[in-house]
Amino acid sequence: MRKDIIEIRWHGRGGQGAITAAKIVANAAFANGYGGVVMAPTFGTERRGAPVLTSLKISKQKIYDLSPITEPDMVIVLDHLLVEEADVTSGLKPGGLVVINTPMAPDAFRFKIKNIKVATADVSKIAGEVGLPHGIINTGIIGAFGKAAGLIDIEELVKEIENEFKGKKPKRNGKAAMVTYNRTVIGRN
Repeated sequence: MRKDIIEIRWHGRGGQGAITAAKIVANAAFANGYGGVVMAPTFGTERRGAPVLTSLKISKQKIYDLSPITEPDMVIVLDHLLVEEADVTSGLKPGGLVVINTPMAPDAFRFKIKNIKVATADVSKIAGEVGLPHGIINTGIIGAFGKAAGLIDIEELVKEIENEFKGKKPKRNGKAAMVTYNRTVIGRN
């Protein structure tokens, strides 16, 4: 396995925008010098509210491995209830990162895997504060990812968010990411 590939697994529910969030990060990564970007969504029963997974691999070099991620470097969770329902940290590498949309602090989460970074932000609340409809959390979680991962500047992520949402409140979606970035709390497990 190549060590220069960063593997990010996104956990959400149908309708939350996990796939769109991963796509936006993929576009931002590519625009910022990551020549290898592979995104592969995985669906169960395709219905609103059902758990969905998306695999995103980024690298400075081309990526030829299109398989789903089993040993992620990072896990992004759009609904903190999924932490109780599924083993979202399955396969997470030591020293990895978990980003969670939750009103709780990072130390409220106890995972089996130790020596990982846990980042939390109340993305759902922030979305409402900036004027997005209830349940629109994908752009905010990108801000939390940006702060915790430190791979892509928040300004670049906001630019890609606004490009993706032209005609659909691009400034509010960008603001959701920026405010979430500023309010993300990072701890260790």
